[in-house]
Amino acid sequence: MTDLRITAHDAPAEQDIADTMAVMSLAFDPRFGEAWSAQQLRSMMAMPGSALVIGRLDDRPVGFGLLRAIAGEAELLLLAVDPADRGHGHGRRILDRCLMVAERSGAESVFLEVRDTNPAVHLYGKAGFNQYSRRKDYYLGSDGCRYDALSFKAVLVRN
Repeated sequence: MTDLRITAHDAPAEQDIADTMAVMSLAFDPRFGEAWSAQQLRSMMAMPGSALVIGRLDDRPVGFGLLRAIAGEAELLLLAVDPADRGHGHGRRILDRCLMVAERSGAESVFLEVRDTNPAVHLYGKAGFNQYSRRKDYYLGSDGCRYDALSFKAVLVRN
């Protein structure tokens, strides 16, 4: 198997946006409404402190992370891996790079919020995130079901 190549972008090219959207369309179940549009992604990337981390096998995108850092804090906005490529550690490697990008930006902590039924919850725990809050019935799925939001924080170790 080819090694995962991970790149970080603060000004992604259109191909990077297209690669991200290709993964986004596969990775997010439409019933939860969590996927972003290409325009939302472009708008976020126009904001200071935003970074897009993309993992590729050869030239094929398999996952991405989107974060924004400002004033000593960062927020992981999205993390996704193509379902066909899950279970190989790609999500953890992309997450680790996101944390590195956040730390290099001066962030001392990283926050994220996730639906409580999202299978990535275990990944965040293994990566050092600790849950500090639960918002009851915060998300509304297209099927009318409500889901709790879990808020997590990781403190970045300074060297």
